[in-house]
This record gives sequence, C-alpha cells and structure tokens, in this order.
Amino acid sequence: MSASSSRRLERSNLTDFGRVREEQQSHLRQIISLIQESCEIVSRSSRTKLAAQHRLRRPCNRGSLLDDSIAMAELPKTYDPKSVEPKWYARWMDHRDFEANPRSSKPAFSIVIPPPNITGVLTLGHVLNNTIQDILARRARMQGFEVLWLPGTDHAGIGTQTAVEKHLRRTEKKTRHDLGREEFVRRVLEWQDKHGGIIIQQLKRLGCSCDWSRQRYTLDDDYVHAVQKVFVDLYRKGLIYRGRRMINWDPAAQTALSDEEVISKPQKGNLYYVRYEIVEEPGRFIEVATTRPETIMADTAVAAHPSDQRYVGLFGKHAWRPLAREKLPIVADEAIDPEFGTGVLKVTPAHDTIDFEIGQRHHLPVVDVLTPDGRIHCPAVPELNGLDRFEARKSAAELLQEKGLLSKTEPYENNVGFSERSEVPIEPRISEQWFLRYPKTKEALDVVRNHLVRFFPAHWEKVYTQWLENIRDWCISRQVWWGHRIPAWYPKSQTPSSESQIYVGIEPPADPENWTQDPDTLDTWFSSWLWAYETMDEETRGKFYPTSVLVTAPDIIFFWVARMIIAGLEFKPGKSGRAEDNIPFRDVFFTGIIRDKQGRKMSKSLGNSPDPLELIGKYGADGLRFGLMRIAPSGQDIRFDEKQIEEGRNFATKLWNVARFRQMHGPSDPAPKIDSAKLSIYAVEVLACLNETIETIEKAYSDYQFNAVAQALYDFIWSDYCDWFVEAAKTEIFSEDDTKKKSALAVMDFVLSAVVRLLHPFMPHITEELWSRFGFGKDSIQFAAPPEKIALEEIDLVGTRQSARTIYDVVQKARNLRVEAGTPSNKKIRVIIESIDPGLEGELPTIARLTNAEAVTTRPSVAMVRKGASDPAGAGVSGYSGAGTSSGGYSGYSGYSRAGLVIVESTDVDEVAERARLDKQIAKVEAELQTAQEKLNNKSFVDRAPAAVVEEHRQRVKDFSAQLAKLKQARRGLS
Repeated sequence: MSASSSRRLERSNLTDFGRVREEQQSHLRQIISLIQESCEIVSRSSRTKLAAQHRLRRPCNRGSLLDDSIAMAELPKTYDPKSVEPKWYARWMDHRDFEANPRSSKPAFSIVIPPPNITGVLTLGHVLNNTIQDILARRARMQGFEVLWLPGTDHAGIGTQTAVEKHLRRTEKKTRHDLGREEFVRRVLEWQDKHGGIIIQQLKRLGCSCDWSRQRYTLDDDYVHAVQKVFVDLYRKGLIYRGRRMINWDPAAQTALSDEEVISKPQKGNLYYVRYEIVEEPGRFIEVATTRPETIMADTAVAAHPSDQRYVGLFGKHAWRPLAREKLPIVADEAIDPEFGTGVLKVTPAHDTIDFEIGQRHHLPVVDVLTPDGRIHCPAVPELNGLDRFEARKSAAELLQEKGLLSKTEPYENNVGFSERSEVPIEPRISEQWFLRYPKTKEALDVVRNHLVRFFPAHWEKVYTQWLENIRDWCISRQVWWGHRIPAWYPKSQTPSSESQIYVGIEPPADPENWTQDPDTLDTWFSSWLWAYETMDEETRGKFYPTSVLVTAPDIIFFWVARMIIAGLEFKPGKSGRAEDNIPFRDVFFTGIIRDKQGRKMSKSLGNSPDPLELIGKYGADGLRFGLMRIAPSGQDIRFDEKQIEEGRNFATKLWNVARFRQMHGPSDPAPKIDSAKLSIYAVEVLACLNETIETIEKAYSDYQFNAVAQALYDFIWSDYCDWFVEAAKTEIFSEDDTKKKSALAVMDFVLSAVVRLLHPFMPHITEELWSRFGFGKDSIQFAAPPEKIALEEIDLVGTRQSARTIYDVVQKARNLRVEAGTPSNKKIRVIIESIDPGLEGELPTIARLTNAEAVTTRPSVAMVRKGASDPAGAGVSGYSGAGTSSGGYSGYSGYSRAGLVIVESTDVDEVAERARLDKQIAKVEAELQTAQEKLNNKSFVDRAPAAVVEEHRQRVKDFSAQLAKLKQARRGLS
C-alpha cells in the first residue's frame, strides 16, 4: 500500500469499497444460484457512477415486457413459484421497471429503505418491513406515481467490528490491537467483501421492487464527505463538543454507547448489607445496602437523606471503607431514598450516574476500579484485583463475610442496563467523549404534534414526545475502528483531552506531521440520521424529498426516526426553508415485532427464528409475503405460525386453480363488457361484493391496516368468488344457453382482472403471471390502474342480492345437514325445501350442483300456508325425523334457512347403521354433560374457581343439553 493510499484510508477509514474480490464473486454466485436470480451484481463504485449519470441513461422500457406467445398459453396444472418468481423478477430488472425518473411529470412517491447491515442476512423482521414497503411502492406505481424506493446498506460499526474480532479470536487467537488499525481495517474490508451484499440478493428473491441502480452505502465516498461536513458544521455552531462525562460503557465492545443503545432488563441478584464502622465512634457501625460490593473500593463517601432522623447525628463524621480501608465522609443529600435498604447509600462517583451527581455536589474524588473490559483494578485488594466484575462480586461478599462486615444477604430483583449490541450489562463510566446538543427539538415536536409528520399507529406520538421533552445530549463517539472517523486532530505535543487544542475540519491540518487524528469513530446512527436525503443527488432530492412514508420498527423511534426529523429541520435539504419541505417523511408506519407462538422474540440462540429463504423454498415468496401480512395487525406484535405461511401458498394455489378453470372455457376478454340485463343473481352478488372489497381495501390502506387489506382479499377471492360465484356460475357455463354462458365468463374475466390487480402489491409474481397469460393488458401489471367499482344502478341491488344470499343460505344449510347426517360429500342426496318463495324454482339446478343433490324439490308446508311465514317458530333447530313426522311426510335431517325448512335425505338410508351412530354420539354427549354437571354440583369448585371458569362450565351444560336433545330427537325418528 502506498503512503498516499495509507493516509487516505486513515482519514476516511477505508471508504472506497469498489474492489470486489473473486472470493466475493464466487460466494455471491452461490447465493444467486440458491435464489435463482439472474440479476447482475453491481459494484458500489459502479452504482455511484450510475447514479451520477442517471439523467444520461436511455428511458426505461417500462411495462412492455409481454408478448403474444405468453398471453393465453395454457396454464400448467400446478402452480410452481420456483419457476414463475425468478422469471418475472429477472424480466422486471431487464426492463428497469423499478428505476425512478426524477424528470417525470408524474406525482412523486418515495421511500428510503431502513438500511440493513452490510453483512446481515434476511430475517422475518426484514421480510415484514420490506414486504410492507414493496406493497406501498407497487400500489403507488399502479396509481400513476413516479416511484422511488431507494435501497442501501449500513456499515454497522460495532456489529461488523465485533463479528470480525470474534473471527480473529477464534481463528488466529488475536485481537485488533495485535494487528494494528490499518491491518484490522483491511481485515474488515475482506470480511465485508466476503459476506457483504448477501441480504440485497435475498431482498430481490423476496420480490422487492427497489431502484437498485441507486443503491447506497453509509461508507460511500460522497456519504462519508457529507457526514464529515455535518460534524464540522455542528462543531462550529457549538453544538458538538468534547467533554469528560458519565457515559454508558460496553465492556464487551469496549466503547461508549448512547442512552438509546441501553436496554433495561429485570435481573435477579442479591442485596448485600455491608457494615461501615464510624471513625469517630469505634465499635459503632452504619449499614449500607448495595447490589455491587465489588465496587466498594471506589467508594468516596457514605450518604443519607438530610431529613432521615436515624442518621442526622452522623452527618459531618466519617466511616471506614470496608475494603481498601480509608476514611469516607458521611454526607447528607436529597437524592437518597430513605425507603431503599437501610436508607444509606455508598457513593461511588466513578460507577453510577446518581453517585456521580452526588459527588459533584459534594466535591468528592472519583476513583475508578474497573478496567475497560470490566475487570477489577485495585492492587490494594489483591484478592479481587484482576477478577471479572461478576466473579469479583461473589469474592467481595466472601471477603466481607470473613471480615465480619457482611450482616446479611437478601434476594433482590432490579433493572440492569444491557448493551443493545453486545447484550452484556453496561457500566456507567467517566470518560472523555464527543457529545451533540440536539438542535431543533422544539420544531421536531411541533411537526409531529401538528401532523406534518403522521405516526401510524398514533400512540407512538406520545412516546416520541416524552423522549424529546426529556432529551439529553447524544454521546456520538465510539471506541471502534470501523466507521466514520471523527475529523478532529490534536497537536502531538499535547495529551488529547477536552482542554487540548483541537483542529476540526474535513481536510487535515496543513502540517499533518505535527498532528494526531482522533482515534474514535462516530456512532453509526450519526451517519444514518442523514439517510433520508443524503442518499439522493440534488435532482432526485428536488423530485422525491420529502419522502412519502417511512416503514420501521418502533424500537428505533429514538435511534433513527426522531433524529432524522431533527436532521431534516436543522440542515434543510428541501425546496425551501419551510418545515413541510424539510421533514424527512410525511408518514411513519411502525411495524410490530415478530414473536414465536409462545410470545418470545425471535432469536438465533433460542432456535425459534426460521430462515426466510427456506420458507420461500417451501411456499414461494408470494406465499410468504401474503401469509405473513395476514397475521400482522397494525401496531401489535405478531405471533408467527408457519401454518399461516402455508395458507399463503394454498391461497396462491386456489387463485391458480380458478384461473385454470376459466382458461378451460376459451380465451378471456381483456375488456369484458358487462350487460346488467343479462347478469345472474350470483353475478350481481359477486360484483357487489367486489365493490365492497374495493371500499374496504381503500379504507384499510389509508390507515396502513395491511392485514385488513390481506384479509379482505382472502375472504373475497376464496369465498365470494371461488367458492360461491364460480361454483354457482358453472350451471350457466355448462348450460346450452350461449348468452348465459358468455355473461358468466365475462363476469369471471372482469373479477379475475380486478383481483389480480388488487392482489399484485402483496403477491407480485403470480399476479404478473396470470395478467400476462390471460392477456388482460399489453403492459406489465405493475403499471395497470387499480380496479374501480362497477356501476350497478340499473339493478334492484337489494332484492337481487337478497335472492342470491337466500340460495347460498339454503346451500349452506343443506351442506351442514349433510355433515350432521354423516353423509360423505361425494354421495348424492335429495334436498326438499319447504318454501313459498317463487324465486327458488329457477335456481334449483344451481342448488343441486352446489349441494351435490340428485334432486331438489320445493313444496309449501302446512305452517307456512297457515302463517304466511318462511321462518316459523323453532327456526334454527335441526335434527333427524322419521317418515310421516312432517306435514308432507319425509325421512331425513332438517333445519331452517332463509327460504324455509330444508330437508336433506340420503338416497339410501341405512337405518341400522344410523341408529348405531346416533347411540354412540348420545352416550358420548351424556358423559360430557355429566362431567360438567358434577363440577357445578361441587360447591367447593363453584366457590373457589375463577368466575370465568364457572361460567364456562355452565355454558357447557347448556350446549351439551341442547346437543343431546337434538340427537335424541333424531334417534326417536328412527325408532
């Protein structure tokens, strides 16, 4: 490496990552083969060049990817996502359908992807977040927007460095300090070259329609320059400063952390009651309750509340420190809680934030007894010196016990701060660090309160407000070598400190040989807070900033969301100085957190986090996307169940099969004409349901209720369209009446064209396949307008729908009675309907088809003729009746529907077998009823059991009693 290259790498921490090694190429080729991708991997340097030359490129050949050989080609018998999905994604990429044109006259819609770690791999959390973003992007394209979904990755300073350091310790038994900074950074580059970019290929396999030509990285050269410029500007404004303060220290990563990177977790431990002898009164002791006896050597005072009468006489005196014996002042301070422990606190300014503040008020010295890696450094107590902090805790307690200075130990649970990255308990520590005084906090509050930025769900506004109203300066420096190196230098003649002379600038001092650059790097989030606009060039920003929506997890509302809002308001990248032009996004949608069926957070260590690529291999990307979205309620955590993903695959199969059925009956009309005068009642019903579904979907989208959209589509396509309309329409399709057949097929085409467009944002691959196969459009479905509601004004909508629903109700009742009778679905039955509804006669063939009946007949009942009613008293009761028990005389199972009494008769009733079956059922229900009744007869159970449990048993008695009455009625009919 040349001297000039070495200096450049030292200044920017190796930000030129255009070099992609053959090893990386080989690894990525394996990934591409795995996910069946044909997309070219674009190096970062070429991406930057592409972005700069964006305006010079040829226009995108959007949409025109279909040809006549595809349209109406016969659909295979089985839907195979492994062949369909990669094929269409490659075509979309080839036609550059995802690329945004900043010069377009279309209205803009834009999203910036929350950048995953450069060396990360796809998780279910990524699947959820990016599926939602893709749904929004694809829907916006269909609505006629010019869409920019800007992708990229984050360098993940602590995370990436930690992974490389673990690898070094495991393979070479070395630390980064053994290698030195330059060599270590080179090793991180190799690690990135080998593992970086995998998640991008996985997102493509998921079907994400990002503008990959604009892919950015937080260590791109231009991005590094922007981060350095922001640091320098804020420093010159006096908002960034260097100071010695109490910070959160990660002993595993050995770096400072911001408050937001500390996660509070309840921990079970002990409360140790330690005896401190009064110096002025030998033999008298004061007890101190502490959870951390290992830091006693750092005590510099003992404190109690000034109003605590137990200790008023001791203020101004001294106590002997039990370990590393030394006199400590006994002070009064209002920060002490008299109710905790004995009401006395050991003050350890170096290792506790509250203690540090007490120490400042009382001018106490600061004694640090912990090394950066969390070991005890106290030669005065050799028994503890060099021990890990947790080992030292046990040893300190034993040492105090030996000295007779530990009066007792009690179990105790308290909240302990853990490093969000390393997952180890943090240590409060006095350290020289760089801090940022947040600018524009009031303005950041105002834009959310005034709904210039809207949160979905809205309750996150309160969390955001509480954080901003209690905001503290941000510790932005990190003691890691991978990341944006702080652009500050110190004279070599001085020891770096807050008192030192400091040079801050994008370029080094004019005489660099006399200066030393600060070794620290910036918090990763200090680069990420610029992501919404620094990822765009000026022309792109002019079109697409502010972005339309941000989709993110609520656990980074402070890390990222709030800071991006502050950055936008402070640096004003928008068209004007107005807040509405500088906010980074207009809407923020917070996803839920995916948990397993037991409610636990997904984690590799628990083994409960499935591999999304394996799920895609089993169920297809569309199946995974749709299945996951159906179980993702807005603002709530998600209980993951693989069966739901299987249902997503089954839903795709259902859609494929109904499309195959349509194709069997001739070519489809891309613009079917619906003649309202020729519509069957079933056609009117399905078209009305389609209108309702469109309304439901539009409302759900406006509220970011993606699971409601998915469920509405599922219900309409599976039930209203496939199970009811298509099955009912078969009567007309297979009839000799050509007019009815054409009308039914036209409605099938109309609805199928609509549903694939409605479904496309959720399931892009199968919908593009069907759109092309049926020739519904010459262009890609991505740019087809969403369906609009069909006008049904010339139809008696209420009456017609009522007629269709009456038929469906008769069919459902007959099917239920078939099940009740234990008649197999493939066995013919006879259906009798006691009704005076004249509309039934023309629909009997359809009822016969839908119930698999060899005959369906109608007749009036005595009760209906007498009362003029279609639903006499006793409606809803069903059961078996023997011959001659009804007015007309019949033998079968019966129950009431909207049309009247429905009777289902088996064509060959085996009365002996039926009696045996009913006897067995009666015995079973009687046993269940007896068990429930015995519990209720037990006074002890009724008195002691929860009210809900008792009520549940009462309801069971009612249910079993009703069921038993029906079974016995049926049994009597066979006597």
